[in-house]
Amino acid sequence: MTDLDAIVVGSGPNGLAAAVTLARAGLAVRVYERSARIGGGAATAELTLPGFRHDVCSAVHPLAFESRFFREFGLGRRVEFAVPDASYAHPLDERPAAIAYRDLDRTAATLGRDGDAYARLMRPLVERASAVADFTGNSLLRVPPDPLAAVAFGLRALEQGTPLWNARFVDDAAPALVTGVAAHTILSQPSIAAAGAGLALGTYAHARGWPIPVGGSQAIVDAMAAEIHACGGEIVTEAEMGSLSELPSARVVLLDVTPRALVEIAGDALPPSYRAALERFRYGAGVAKVDFALSAPVPWADAAVREAGTVHVGGTRAEVAASENLVGRGGLPESPYVLVSQPSLFDDSRAPDDAHTLWTYTHVPAGSDVDREQAIIRQIERFAPGFRDVILASHSRTALQVADENPNYPAGDISAGAPTMPQMLRRPVLSPDPWRTPAPGVYLCSASTSPGPGVHGLGGWHAALSALRHEFGTRALPDLSPR
Repeated sequence: MTDLDAIVVGSGPNGLAAAVTLARAGLAVRVYERSARIGGGAATAELTLPGFRHDVCSAVHPLAFESRFFREFGLGRRVEFAVPDASYAHPLDERPAAIAYRDLDRTAATLGRDGDAYARLMRPLVERASAVADFTGNSLLRVPPDPLAAVAFGLRALEQGTPLWNARFVDDAAPALVTGVAAHTILSQPSIAAAGAGLALGTYAHARGWPIPVGGSQAIVDAMAAEIHACGGEIVTEAEMGSLSELPSARVVLLDVTPRALVEIAGDALPPSYRAALERFRYGAGVAKVDFALSAPVPWADAAVREAGTVHVGGTRAEVAASENLVGRGGLPESPYVLVSQPSLFDDSRAPDDAHTLWTYTHVPAGSDVDREQAIIRQIERFAPGFRDVILASHSRTALQVADENPNYPAGDISAGAPTMPQMLRRPVLSPDPWRTPAPGVYLCSASTSPGPGVHGLGGWHAALSALRHEFGTRALPDLSPR
């Protein structure tokens, strides 16, 4: 027997969010983590050279200020953030880059003939940014708290997710800006799910910016861990749990794992029909990631790109779509879409002296064992001639290596399940409470549940609230604010 009320398996952002919520509700909580380091994809480490701090997976956090969990938690009061004036940039050949500034009007003014059209696309969402975050940050089977925001969002996702996506645009810059952020999803283009995610991320870019945590993503993880410890909770590392029987007794268990792992861990505690539903859950394409230590900033041909915390490298909308669609068919594009961030431009703690860190990844077929470092370098050099000359060292991982490091990324799928429209409705099963499993006291709290991938803590928060309702009879939201 133990005095534990709750056990959380997995210390990614969702697992830690669940533990924080339960601990602040007054429960005795213990977290188990298989790795020696907590944080999952939100960890920070020296991957290239001493003194160069790289984010292991997530680097820039569009939902740091808009996630309902992070708002309740007061993340902005616990962690220092740098918020660039330009949330993201999209370089184009032989013309100025398209840049998404926090100021929507400033952005529109740089987009030429498409400026007004872009502003009309984004303004109704930007004006309701928190409502958009609350609608997209829960099960899509629930009634949205702001129906007008949901309708505005849905109509725009339908437009930008179908062959009508160019109807409002006449030039290249604005559509490239929209597709560059939609391509974060690792989905075919155009698609409604990709457009929806892209519009949500774009909304946060213009509403409050895309924050970069000073010191690295580990700062977010450390803030949640500190709160767990302050409430008397425990975090046990290097403790891999292969089945429920290996856990000590507790009233509730929350698993920050994929549906595939849930089947293995819970076994016969799950009814056959539910296990069959989990086995139908589909995973998506993967990523290959390369981190660089640089002697100088990336020499972008358009110097304005240096203002942006994130850069989407891939050319025009048509080029990005062709690249992503080839990945979806199992191919490797010669000119891939590359997601780039240079946090050291905004946070000098990331690299020594005048040096810099660079974070990049590109999309690849699931389970790819191909090293994409040279393809990434070539594509960046296309828009930043001389980039190769400032590289001091690099650390490259294939999709298979990404999966080996983190079991929640099967075959390199950092979304923990393809974020297609059907799977956003049933993530992982069709239910208004998808975090609760049929096994008594067992909940799923990973990115494989609603609302899906991203560092927002919402999967864990919703799972913890469900557990509090069903197992402890508590309907009041725990106060998570800093004390």
